[in-house]
Amino acid sequence: MRMASVAATDPEPFQPSWRAVTLGYVLMLLAALGIVALILCAGKGLSAPFDMAAASVVPAKPAAVNPLLHTLLALALIIGASRAVGWLFQRLQQPAVVGEIVAGLLIGPSLLGWLAPGVSAWVFPAAIMPGLGLIAQVGINLFLFLVGVELDPARLRQSAKTAVAISHASIVVPFVLGAGLALGLFPVFGVGTVSFGVFALFMGVAMAITAFPVLARILTDRSLHRTPIGEMALTCAAINDVTAWCVLALIVGIAQSNTQGLGPMALGMAGYVAVMMGLVRPWLARLAPAGRPQHPVTASVQVAVLVGLLLSAAATEAIGLHALFGGFFFGVLVPADSALAHAVQQRWHDLIGILLLPVFFALTGLKTSIGLVTGVDQWLWCAAIIVVASIGKFGGTYLAARLTGKTARQGAALGVLMNTRGLMELVVLNIGLELGVISPTVFAMMVLMAVVTTLATSPLLVRILRVGG
Repeated sequence: MRMASVAATDPEPFQPSWRAVTLGYVLMLLAALGIVALILCAGKGLSAPFDMAAASVVPAKPAAVNPLLHTLLALALIIGASRAVGWLFQRLQQPAVVGEIVAGLLIGPSLLGWLAPGVSAWVFPAAIMPGLGLIAQVGINLFLFLVGVELDPARLRQSAKTAVAISHASIVVPFVLGAGLALGLFPVFGVGTVSFGVFALFMGVAMAITAFPVLARILTDRSLHRTPIGEMALTCAAINDVTAWCVLALIVGIAQSNTQGLGPMALGMAGYVAVMMGLVRPWLARLAPAGRPQHPVTASVQVAVLVGLLLSAAATEAIGLHALFGGFFFGVLVPADSALAHAVQQRWHDLIGILLLPVFFALTGLKTSIGLVTGVDQWLWCAAIIVVASIGKFGGTYLAARLTGKTARQGAALGVLMNTRGLMELVVLNIGLELGVISPTVFAMMVLMAVVTTLATSPLLVRILRVGG
């Protein structure tokens, strides 16, 4: 395609020295730490008005239903709606996953629950929600395992110098801006049982997320994944994902420390990492030799990997972190160029993508009520979240790209691509809502931000690279 040739032949104006890049990187991190510390000090005395317990109204005696019947009907609606809206978005030159996210919102209280509350309550009775929730959790664990498998350490090493600087700038700037925005959000929408520090740090990491899988799909659809700009974007997104998940793990640990204590959790995490690196990683290397794509992958091997994945997820859940971290980390340890990596991507992808992920999108939609965002003031806050998230991601990426030798067009293209959030953002937001760190209103605003920034990626990328269609 013409777009690929344009991106590939764009000249680079200069190549800064490694010393200059390192110095700039260190100064950026120090400045960010200082600013975040000032923000946390400024917000110490703030109080939040939202009472999560009072908002969680559960019917005392739900009507008797047939759980299997309603679960089957709910799954039929979820899968059908996800497929239909996903197909429509593909026709609009958007990744199907964006349509699936929107489908989840449409069958929730934002549309179906608003137009036909009786139908919504009948299809999604309270009795089946725990079961659907477990299906969604298993599905998202399997999906994040596949995301981890797709991360190729060789790719990270090839462009490590530039990619680390650009990727971390794309995290640091929106993180600082998100924490700063929390100063205004917390007194209006914050949860009373959560400290400002935890809320601000969570908002920072939620602003800093990039959706590696959606970005990869966009680049592949545009034939950009094997061009210099595409490879750099994928490398930056991979580093972004790993870094953001590590920071999120720390924040979850802080949020959970009130009940478990941070010391035991830290010890548990250290033991988990030691076992994974010392025992599981060599086991996977023997099970799936790197560089041998023809190595036979039997059903027994896949079962062993699935059991290991579930045990890894169970371990991080038991430690006090979310099970998702275990699934993701187990996937990272699978050699990316092995036959096992190719086999699980090909054989597990359809089951996860067609059945399990749509359930996660649907449950996210059922938790999201756009009607919670009411009045001009709240919509202005929602717009502020979208603007701050976009400026932070685009601006941090663009400035770092320019300072590390990229052209203005390459920097702008990287900025737009790194602003893609999609599914990964929804995973983070669901963790925040589940832990009670953010209120349902903030959750709805952030979901809208994820949808808007992801929808904007493809058309903006086309415009920047000056190629139609």
